[in-house]
Amino acid sequence: MSEQQKTFYITTPIYYPSGKFHIGTAYTTVASDTIARYKRLRGYDVRFLTGMDEHGQKIQEKAAEAGKHPQDYVNEIADAAKKLWALMDISYDDFIQTTQERHTKAVEKIFQKFLDNGDIYKGEYEGWYCTPCESFFTETQLVDGNCPDCGRPVHKVKEESYFFNMKKYADRLLAYYEENLEFIEPESRKNEMINNFIKPGLEDLSVSRTSFDWGIKVPGDPKHVIYVWVDALTNYITSLGYLSDDETLFNKYWPADVHVVGKDIVRFHTIYWPIFLMALDLPLPKKVFAHGFIMMKDGKMSKSKGNVIYPEMLIERYGLDATRYFLLRELPFGSDGVFSPESFIERTNFDLANDLGNLLNRTISMINKYFDGIIPTENLQPTEFDAALKEQAESVRIKYEESMEKMQFSVVLADLWTLVSRTNKYIDETQPWVLAKEEADKPKLGAVMRNLAESLHQIAVMLQPFMTTTPKRMIDQLGLDDKFLAWDTIETFGNTIPANIKVVEKGIPIFPRLENEVEIAYIREEMRGSVKTPQEEETNKVAKSNEHPDIPEITIDDFMKIDLRVATVTACETVPKADKLLKLQVDLGYEQRQVVSGIAKFYNPDELIGQKVIVVANLKPVKLRGELSQGMILAGEKDGILKLASVDPKLENGAKVK
Repeated sequence: MSEQQKTFYITTPIYYPSGKFHIGTAYTTVASDTIARYKRLRGYDVRFLTGMDEHGQKIQEKAAEAGKHPQDYVNEIADAAKKLWALMDISYDDFIQTTQERHTKAVEKIFQKFLDNGDIYKGEYEGWYCTPCESFFTETQLVDGNCPDCGRPVHKVKEESYFFNMKKYADRLLAYYEENLEFIEPESRKNEMINNFIKPGLEDLSVSRTSFDWGIKVPGDPKHVIYVWVDALTNYITSLGYLSDDETLFNKYWPADVHVVGKDIVRFHTIYWPIFLMALDLPLPKKVFAHGFIMMKDGKMSKSKGNVIYPEMLIERYGLDATRYFLLRELPFGSDGVFSPESFIERTNFDLANDLGNLLNRTISMINKYFDGIIPTENLQPTEFDAALKEQAESVRIKYEESMEKMQFSVVLADLWTLVSRTNKYIDETQPWVLAKEEADKPKLGAVMRNLAESLHQIAVMLQPFMTTTPKRMIDQLGLDDKFLAWDTIETFGNTIPANIKVVEKGIPIFPRLENEVEIAYIREEMRGSVKTPQEEETNKVAKSNEHPDIPEITIDDFMKIDLRVATVTACETVPKADKLLKLQVDLGYEQRQVVSGIAKFYNPDELIGQKVIVVANLKPVKLRGELSQGMILAGEKDGILKLASVDPKLENGAKVK
C-alpha cells in the first residue's frame, strides 16, 4: 500500500446494556481511543468501532422488570453510552447496536452459511447455564457449583439446540496460534486458552436457544433464537457491511488490526471468533489484546461494598484529561490495576499540577520576563546542559513509538514523564534567574528559553493520544498554531519553532493543585453513594418527593460521642488560592481555635465576625490547603443554598449543644 494511506481497524467489545457503565468499561474504551488517536497522528486511515450487544435472556428479563419493551430499554442505555463517550471525547467512527437491521440481516446470512457448510447441526443441550454471563458450562467447569466466570448461581437447562462443530477446527486454531505468536496478548492469556480449553478437548458450542425470543431468529426455524456469541462476535464484520449490498468498508478495513477486550471474554474472542471466521473462509484479526480489571483495595467493584466509581464524577470534578491520564498511567495495560482515591489525587497533583503544569507556567513566565514574551531564535549560545536535554527528548520519542505499538500505555507515559522531569531539572541546572543578571549571558539565557519551549512542544505532541484538550492548551500558551501538533514537527529537537513567536502574557494553570484530604474524602463519599441507573434515579426522584430521606440510623451512644459547642467568630479571612475556603478564628470560651470551612461561596468574611456558630469540637484536626482546621462549623444546605446553623445569642461560648 505504498501509494495508499495505511489503514488501521480497532474495536472495543460491544458492551452489554445491563446498567450504568462504570470506570472499567470506560478504561477499555479510553485505551482503544488512545491507540486510535495515535494511529491517526501517525497518518493512518483509522476505523474505530464500539457499540452494544443487545439481545439475550438477561436483557429480556431486565426490560420486563422495568416495564418496558426490550428495544426501548436498550435504546435508553445506548443513548446514555453515547453521552458518556461524548463526555470522554471518544473518537469512534461507528457505534453498532446488534438490534440494528444492518446487523440482524447479516447474522441470518452468516448462520445460513454455517448450516450450508455443515458446521452447524441440531441436537439437544443439557447443562448448566449462567444467565448474567450468557454462557453454558459443564459440571466440571463449575467452581463450587457456581459460574466460573462471575461466581453467581447457574441453573440446569435442557432444550433443543443448534450446535457449532468446534472440534472440526481445533487443530487448525492451535496451528494458527503457533504461526502467529502475537495473535493473543499478553501471552499468558494464550497459555490459558490452550491449557484450559483446547487441550482438554474443545466442546461443540450451543448456538441457539428456545427458552426466550429476544434475539435474531434462526433461518427456517423461528422457534430458535441465534445464541449470543454468534450474534455478538460477528458485529466486527457486519458493521463493515459484510454480506450487504455494499462491502466497500469490509474490503478496505478487514482484517481487524486489534480487538481490545477484557480478560473475562478472551475465550470467546480467541477461540469461538477465530473458528467462526475460519468457517466463513475469512482472514483472522491480527491481534486480540486482553487487558486486566480495575480493582479496588477491597477487591472487585460492587455496589454492595460501596466501592463503585463512575467516570462522570471524576470528569466533572477533575477534568477529562486528568481522568484519562490516571487510567492509562496508573494501570499497566494487560494486568489488573488498583484504583484508589489517594493514588488518583497524587497522580493529579504530582504528575500533572507539579511536574507538567508548573513546567509550562515557569517557562511562559520566564519568556515574558526576560524576552518580552518572544521565544528567542537568534544569537543563541548553547549551555553545557543542552545536549543532555536534546538526547533525552530523542530517546523518549523512539521509546514512545516502540511502546505504543505494543499498547503499553503506562510505559509510554512513564517514559514521557522522564522528559518532563528532565526539562524541570534543566531549569535548575541552567538557573535562568542567574543568567539574566549579566548581559553577557543573554545568549545562553535565550538558548535555555528556546529549549524549554521546544521540550514543551515535544511533550504536547506526544500527549495527544492520551489527553484531548491539554496539548492544544499547551501549544496555545506557547503561541503556536495547530500545525505544530503534527507528528513530523517533533522529528528534530531545537529548530522547530520559527522566529517571532509570542507566548501568552500570563499562563493559566492547566492542572490546578488539589487539596489532598478534601478530594480524597469527596471521592470516597461518591463511591459510597454508588450512582444509580437512569431507571433507579427516576424511581428515587419520585420517592424523595413523597417520603423522608433515607437516613442511616445511629444509636444514642454514637450521638453522645459528638461534642458540639457554641462559639463566636472573632476573625475571618479567605484562604489564598482556595476559592471555596474561609479561615475562621473562633472563641470557644475555654480556648481559641482556627477552623477552615468551605463556605466562601455563601458568606463574606466581614459578615461572619461576631456571629455565634456551632462547632464540632472533638473532630480530629486536619490541614486544608496548608491551613490547620481544628473542628467543623455546622451548616445546612438545600437546593444549592447553604446557611450556618443558628444559635441563641444569649448562650455563652463553650456551652455544650445537646
